[in-house]
Amino acid sequence: MLHIACPWCGLRAQSEFTYANDGTLIRPDLSNDSIDDHYNYVYARDPRRGIQDEMWRHSAGCGQFLKVRRDTLTHEIHATGAPQDDLDVPKDDRS
Repeated sequence: MLHIACPWCGLRAQSEFTYANDGTLIRPDLSNDSIDDHYNYVYARDPRRGIQDEMWRHSAGCGQFLKVRRDTLTHEIHATGAPQDDLDVPKDDRS
């Protein structure tokens, strides 16, 4: 079973969490950016393999969002933290 370390609640089962999105995306400002920028933010994603930052929500726990650095090939979790945290483990640029 996969476990995720919530920064607020500690180590918990993955079933308590909900995947939110890619942790590197920046939401476009609709007052300045085009509708295409917003469409690409919501729908256009390149599937990536390897280690990446993701946003998850501890939906069956404290309800907080957290950043998770996870290998999408092995599902190994390398680091977790608050959304604004810089995670110490270097990102791998496998594709």
